[in-house]
Amino acid sequence: MSHNRFGHLFCVTTFGESHGPAIGCVVDGCPPGLEISAEEIRGDLERRATGKSRHTSQRREKDDVQILSGVFEGRTTGTPIALLIENTDARSRDYANIKRQFRPGHADYTYWKKYGLRDYRGGGRSSARETTMRVAAGVIAKKWLRAEFGTAIQGWLAQLGPHRVDGTMDWDEIENNPFFCPDPAMVPVLEAHMDALRKSGDSTGARVNVIARNVPAGLGAPVYGKLDADLASAMMSINAAKGVEIGAGFDSVAQLGTEHRDEITPDGFLSNHAGGILGGISSGQDIVVSTAFKPTSSLRLPCRGIDIDGNEVEVVTKGRHDPCVGIRATPIVEAMMAIVLMDHALRHRAQVGRFAE
Repeated sequence: MSHNRFGHLFCVTTFGESHGPAIGCVVDGCPPGLEISAEEIRGDLERRATGKSRHTSQRREKDDVQILSGVFEGRTTGTPIALLIENTDARSRDYANIKRQFRPGHADYTYWKKYGLRDYRGGGRSSARETTMRVAAGVIAKKWLRAEFGTAIQGWLAQLGPHRVDGTMDWDEIENNPFFCPDPAMVPVLEAHMDALRKSGDSTGARVNVIARNVPAGLGAPVYGKLDADLASAMMSINAAKGVEIGAGFDSVAQLGTEHRDEITPDGFLSNHAGGILGGISSGQDIVVSTAFKPTSSLRLPCRGIDIDGNEVEVVTKGRHDPCVGIRATPIVEAMMAIVLMDHALRHRAQVGRFAE
């Protein structure tokens, strides 16, 4: 397959399948001298990991990341950084019954149509297992952005099924529950919703928001290198993503121009409906992105489908699956935000040089 590389100057190439021997990535373009360790990377991998609560897949991978190259004596050397994680808890036998079937709502059918074959074990390359390496690469980007600009990136669960999280925003609470929810009062509601879903065998979607603070003005380029376009592309490349909003997003449809425009005073902007991006270029305000994730398609509830010969069959998916993939998406959207911002920061320096005061 082609198109497994993301970025221009800060580039991330991922490889591997859900049930293969290992997954990995090569991070190219990272400047030299950045302190980084496998232990730092493991911290964010643990946030993304399955099996941490009853609300996610019970697959338990160690995610013991190995740094194979590009780091010497604890610092990046400027050469490609190769990261590898062995798969240790794959159960390929769980997928034997769908070897010749296409799961509705999954990538089985389209992979077959494109390549004439597919890795049916856990979805192969289309599995969210691949996002592990995005998170690993994102740790490097987060740290570089923080060191260079003081940029801080924070994601959170904004909606789970019909339940919107729009009350209390306690940033310290996000890491204290399995949902990355900033409102502690909503956690019991979300738990009850997920418990009922698991009992019924069904699944639900979610919305995950991410904010980047202390982003320098000037990131992004007209007209085909717009920052918001690249952010949208990055978020839509995540498994199960079906929609992206920047700032006010689709709510801007109902706004008046006098409301939506972000007025500017000598003390700064009076609002941020644009989500920190104007004309595809960062304004220096907080960058706000929201991503919608569809319900999980792999269910134990039977449904109609076809096999590779075109015969109608009943499809029942076994194995371990997330009843809501969006629950674990927060570290992933953070990583993609960081990768895009670092790539654009390096591109800005290459063309323009220093950032304007």
